[in-house]
Amino acid sequence: MFEKLGSVVDKYDDLTKKVADPDIIANQSVWQKYMKEMGEMEPIVEKYKEYTKAKDELDFAKQMLEEESDEEMREMAKEEISEQEDNLEELTKELKILLIPKDPNDDKNVIMEIRGGAGGDEAALFAADLLRMYTRYAERHGFKTEILSMNEIGIGGVKEADMMIKGKGAYSRLKFESGVHRVQRVPETETSGRIHTSTATVAVLPEVEDVEVHIDPNDVKVDVYRASGNGGQCVNTTDSAVRMTHLPTGIVVTCQDEKSQIKNREKAMKVLKARVYDKMQQEQNAKIASERRDQVGTGDRSERIRTYNYPQGRVSDHRIGLTLYKLDQIMDGDLDEIIDALNADYQARKMNEF
Repeated sequence: MFEKLGSVVDKYDDLTKKVADPDIIANQSVWQKYMKEMGEMEPIVEKYKEYTKAKDELDFAKQMLEEESDEEMREMAKEEISEQEDNLEELTKELKILLIPKDPNDDKNVIMEIRGGAGGDEAALFAADLLRMYTRYAERHGFKTEILSMNEIGIGGVKEADMMIKGKGAYSRLKFESGVHRVQRVPETETSGRIHTSTATVAVLPEVEDVEVHIDPNDVKVDVYRASGNGGQCVNTTDSAVRMTHLPTGIVVTCQDEKSQIKNREKAMKVLKARVYDKMQQEQNAKIASERRDQVGTGDRSERIRTYNYPQGRVSDHRIGLTLYKLDQIMDGDLDEIIDALNADYQARKMNEF
């Protein structure tokens, strides 16, 4: 760990000299790049300075204890040693967290895909509940939401929905929500009062730019057709709906929510880019077995990650063994306790690498 810290400090010192160089200042793009790098390293450098100061004070107190004969001074030295040892232990933990490589996607917007799974209409109703839950969570954190596409059923359920969540750090907060969510409750349509189990899948994808994933227009087949389902006269009587097929991967995206074909094309392309980027990342991660083992679960959409039990008012996250009896609050978007616990577990796993 201290080798890593030493290299970070050396690089930070080198960048400090570079950003003061008039030739580099004249080249604003390079200067801004170096300033950004310094900004990312600064918390580590400052925390390491705290650590070295505490270490010096500990060494001084130990030396005092060895050399001092006055009992009162020796007691002061012992107290200082105890205090600085506790301080160093806490600073070491904080440094380990700061040294965990930052996910390059953490600050990005999110494209969240929610699909009804096993359970028919009840699964679609649960998918609608999850859509509302994440919308409320976004509102609580000041994130903006935008429905990119949605396929509803008549009783208020959602077969599938794609939603954009915009805000700095959105991906860092929601990236561990991917997987199968299970609900146990008595459906509204059930007359005998039996508890049913249904599922819905959630996928959390970072929004990507052209520089991160290039899609050749020749690789995309675009079909336009008349929108179906609920909508105004214009939506249902013009060829405004768009279906995009990425030929190399077979990924298909549809969008029909907007009256304008151009707007539907823009939304569909955003989702397509995110899905292609996600596929590329999944393939890359599959090659790195150790990275897979260190994730909170695998992030696989077939993995059951959480159960929402309505009769008991209980929510259980199976990856970290967390159970909370506050289902109503959680379904209203109060997810921070779960998300914080998932992030803490991830950090603890990464810290074990040091």
